[in-house]
Amino acid sequence: MRVGVPKEIKASEHRVGLVPASVREVVAHGHEVFVETGAGAGIGRLDADYEAAGATILPDAGEVFARADMIVKVKEPQASERAALREGQLLFTYLHLAPDPDQARELIASGATAIAYETVTSPSGGLPLLRPMSEVAGRMSIQAGAYYLEYAHGGLGVLLGGVPGVDPAKVVILGGGTVGTHAAHIAIGMGADVCVLDASNDALRRLWTQFGRTLDTVFSTKDSIERHVAEADLVIGGVLIPGAAAPKLVSRQMIATMKPGSVVVDVAIDQGGCFETSRPTTHDDPVYKVDEVTHYCVANMPGAVPRTSAEALNNATLPFVLALADKGWRVASAEDPHLAAGLNVHQGRLTHAAVHEALTEMPYMPLQEALAA
Repeated sequence: MRVGVPKEIKASEHRVGLVPASVREVVAHGHEVFVETGAGAGIGRLDADYEAAGATILPDAGEVFARADMIVKVKEPQASERAALREGQLLFTYLHLAPDPDQARELIASGATAIAYETVTSPSGGLPLLRPMSEVAGRMSIQAGAYYLEYAHGGLGVLLGGVPGVDPAKVVILGGGTVGTHAAHIAIGMGADVCVLDASNDALRRLWTQFGRTLDTVFSTKDSIERHVAEADLVIGGVLIPGAAAPKLVSRQMIATMKPGSVVVDVAIDQGGCFETSRPTTHDDPVYKVDEVTHYCVANMPGAVPRTSAEALNNATLPFVLALADKGWRVASAEDPHLAAGLNVHQGRLTHAAVHEALTEMPYMPLQEALAA
């Protein structure tokens, strides 16, 4: 198979779909890899590094899309990239279609087959291709929150961990999954007063076992969210429903009850965000205020640490890239139902039930029908 790796063009996105070590593995399996010149610059890798791994360097994204059977990316294809996709071509990347009808509509029109990292599952019920980036984003969310709590950056002027004789900041984390766990780890390490809310008793028990009494765990209800958000200095939104739009757990009215200068970080913004007041921002212009509450809603947070993020992502995606290249998407999906769960678009229709539930006006084909077509 001919595998293409274009340079990422989303604002402030410096990761790359395949690092040189991954390219070497794909080439060793007998496939060709085409890499756009400069694609690895954000992770400090030169075209020469890719050539040494066996890739062919092409001068622009247009040639990569034109020559490749499968495109491997990081972020959802931007408008110019969607226009370059063709019927029968395979796209393997993050998509986050539920809150993005324009992207869904253009992927459907392209005739390409699109497999989304974020809906590929694991035997344990996890999301193995989302997990590494959720780990990074969860940790970064506390760094970002601590920065914007500083008075010079529009915040309360509170040190996250406090000092002897002065209370630490209260950090409230919505969701006890991967994002929440890693956010809690960093916040506790910095000395904050940390509370995690989740609607799963199993998740709360796991967190209790992991962190003990250094962490408050609270069952998530409308009442408990209202109460803890109003008391918080920093709120992290880390909820996820695979493939679907994130639930709006924090209303505009709740935001209005928060202290002026407090901060919310919406890690769920790729799926539409879990704060009613959230809208996507970029690393170049990351924050805005609503009711004097700072909102950090960067849609590609791990892009700020591309060396760490690209390596971590490739560790997770490489086995699936090899399976798709070796067997083709249909055989690979038929043999692996967890990879099949990643199928979002095929033959001009949506194929993921949760995505279709969010975009009901768009044509839909059940997954099993798509696999058998």
